[in-house]
Amino acid sequence: MRATYKTFFVFYVLISNVFVNAFEPFSTTFVVGLAAVWRKLYNYVHNESCQSKWIAFNSTGLEVALDQKLIGQHVASRVIQKAVTGFMNDKNPKKPLVLSLHGCSGTGKNFVTQLIAENIYKEGMASSFVHHFESQVHFPHPSQIENYKSQLQQWVKGNVTNCPRSMFIFDEMDKMHPGLIDCIKPYLEYYEYLDRVSYRQAIFIFLSNAGRQDITQVALDFWKAGRDREEIQLHDLEPALSLSVFNNKNSGLWHSSLIEKNLVDFFIPFLPLEYRHVLLCGMAEMSAKGLEPDQDVVDKMAREFVFFPKGEKIFSIQGCKTINARLFLHIGRV
Repeated sequence: MRATYKTFFVFYVLISNVFVNAFEPFSTTFVVGLAAVWRKLYNYVHNESCQSKWIAFNSTGLEVALDQKLIGQHVASRVIQKAVTGFMNDKNPKKPLVLSLHGCSGTGKNFVTQLIAENIYKEGMASSFVHHFESQVHFPHPSQIENYKSQLQQWVKGNVTNCPRSMFIFDEMDKMHPGLIDCIKPYLEYYEYLDRVSYRQAIFIFLSNAGRQDITQVALDFWKAGRDREEIQLHDLEPALSLSVFNNKNSGLWHSSLIEKNLVDFFIPFLPLEYRHVLLCGMAEMSAKGLEPDQDVVDKMAREFVFFPKGEKIFSIQGCKTINARLFLHIGRV
């Protein structure tokens, strides 16, 4: 066993310089990058390939997952299901699929990317063909922005060359340096080929808290008017959301050419979660832990959450983000 690991390590050292540009970013956060490279190289050594054995879209699986697991997000669920299904079933897409997900923390944006990955790639988020950036981790230094641009272009090109059906996730877009993301604009265009590489089968997903005020205001207006939350539609939010993100100086999409050139296919709002949604999250988390869902335990936990606006206390400030940690405290009391 020791010999096997030694052989694998030597193999890794010998070829890491060859594959690092194609698999993982080159940021100054060496330890984080090395861990990600190791994971993806492990998949590579174990023969994960850009073939149907490893990449096969499960439309029904995505629909069921969104319907049963994504809580309180009827707008996002419906749009994502149709957008991803339409794109994956299109034999000749005209451009990559570009989705921009917006909303408060803990409302399900990262969770959705996981569901999409799990229903396209056999290895899910661990696939060598799924690439996840966090702005403050991978692009931490403003003084290095020009280097980041050049390296990001090389990295995207290298991975799409390796597998056209690659998925790129850019988290914390509201913390990204404005102008940086525009360096990948050519890859999101309608070109059939760019330097002999086609990007049309790739998926790009941006995650951001930017625009949450507009989303919350619409949800609050519906509540004050006595209208059902489920009446909210994409057209009630998307125009104002895209404009808000474009004009938000604290957004990585501030005055972005991606928006100006209409290269983002959908701006998808994630609504703030109410008390009833926190309860559902708690019950789902208990089931996921192999525990019998207990309404009393979940209710006690949910009461500790902070809700806003101050007067009405309708929406959870942290969404469902701290459910896991808080449940442990209450489960231990049972």
